[in-house]
Amino acid sequence: MKTWIPIARVDDIPVLGSRCVKREHGLDVAVFRNAENEVFALLDRCPHKGGPLSQGIVFGTHVACPLHNWTIGLDSGCAREPDEGCTPRFLVKVEDGVVHLDAEELEHHATDLARPVAGPARRTVSA
Repeated sequence: MKTWIPIARVDDIPVLGSRCVKREHGLDVAVFRNAENEVFALLDRCPHKGGPLSQGIVFGTHVACPLHNWTIGLDSGCAREPDEGCTPRFLVKVEDGVVHLDAEELEHHATDLARPVAGPARRTVSA
């Protein structure tokens, strides 16, 4: 039996926006709300270059990554063709206007993934 953790009221998530759920281990989980008040949850990491999907533009059942405008399906976590790749998604339950996430997934799902670090490569110079 699943243990569901309440994380926010649906009304606390902006329409066509998101909220982040911090995790002790791993990247944050982005929780999205579309114009039809459907709620979705994805790892806050684009499969392309690791952009923060929580900062993207929500439209229909998709979010556009703020870095390179890849379109990611909120229901699947997968990029729209011709792009390829998926970001992990999380189970969501809405009950009495409250959004819940699965406790087991929050604790363990996709905790091994990290956001790429942008910028110049660092080299160690020997003396």
